[in-house]
Amino acid sequence: MDRRLFLLSTLSIAGLAGCTALPDSGPAARDVMSQASATLKETAANAFKYVVVDITQRILDVLGDPGPGSLYKSFGTGHGVPQETIVGIGDTLQIAVFESAAGGLFIPNDAGSRPGNFVTLPTQSVDGKGYITVPYAGLVLAKGRTLPEISREIERKLAGRAIEPQVVLTMTAQISNQATVIGRVGASNKININNGDRVLDILSRAGGIADAGYETFVTLKRGDRKATVYFLNLVQNEQENVFVQPADTLYVYQQRRNFTAFGATGQSGQFPFGQEHLLLTEAVGKAGGLLDNRADPGQILLYRIEPREVLEKMNVDLSAFDRDIKQIPTIYHSNFRDPSSFFVAQRFRVIDADVLYVTNADQVEITKFFNLANTVTGGVASSLTDVDTTRKLIQNLGK
Repeated sequence: MDRRLFLLSTLSIAGLAGCTALPDSGPAARDVMSQASATLKETAANAFKYVVVDITQRILDVLGDPGPGSLYKSFGTGHGVPQETIVGIGDTLQIAVFESAAGGLFIPNDAGSRPGNFVTLPTQSVDGKGYITVPYAGLVLAKGRTLPEISREIERKLAGRAIEPQVVLTMTAQISNQATVIGRVGASNKININNGDRVLDILSRAGGIADAGYETFVTLKRGDRKATVYFLNLVQNEQENVFVQPADTLYVYQQRRNFTAFGATGQSGQFPFGQEHLLLTEAVGKAGGLLDNRADPGQILLYRIEPREVLEKMNVDLSAFDRDIKQIPTIYHSNFRDPSSFFVAQRFRVIDADVLYVTNADQVEITKFFNLANTVTGGVASSLTDVDTTRKLIQNLGK
């Protein structure tokens, strides 16, 4: 074969392979990169630092139950509503004034001298400044005080005008001592807080949660602070069931927790937990298990962002990370070839947004290489045959 003809044919084939006239689903990567006005390139090591942690029993002891948040850590156990009812703006009060004899300020002379003479004043709400108005006593501060404290002040102001006045104060409606419950509950509403009410007490009076417990989260907002807890943690951990205070807001919502799996698993994609706790071995099963002809059981990797304080408890060397970095990219590693590691993985809990990746076995990469090599060499052999056929055809045409 003429070497020049072979070279020409090979170059023609190469040119045809790179021709933009061939069908394609979009621009080639080399075109995108070469035509950019500016490019910022970083190696993976520079772009993201991360740590790798082998899953062992000691690691499980540190992790505990990786819930999404904590009411206790944000608010403490707090305290119940004080035993004495505290009056607030908008509360409605009714005042009854007793006099020991008729002919006084409120009881007319013809009422007789029987004991228990009294008059009931019209109900009134505590105004925006925290006051109520009592005839002949004037403005009386009510906000932030107990009913006995308000009664004593009214009696003091009426002394000398009424005959041995005694005041009985009753709360007919209280809106200042309420918590608001909204979201996925039986009935969103404002709930009156009784002494010692905790979060679960208020949720039960709002009709309970509307969704499965393993898909439910509760956010408590108090002033400018808020925290979220997994509902089942709220039920199982008494510390999380904190006391409710006036003006608290409880927001109940549903969130389906998911994890993502790809690599040498039976299926790739996003998978819902569908249960209270999902273990690493269960997550592998949900993703279709390990592919026998591809997966390396010794390289089961799970990616997540872990709080710095958690890794410090594991004694992970974090000297490569600045102290102000509080969230560390972490890869947990499990070796399913090792029986002990496999059993530990049966207790490792997956959390929402985790990424599961199973690597290919080394021999799979070798097989890929040989397959590619066979494809290339087969293509070259075919090209040589085509060139030889073309040359013979040209020779025959010249005869």
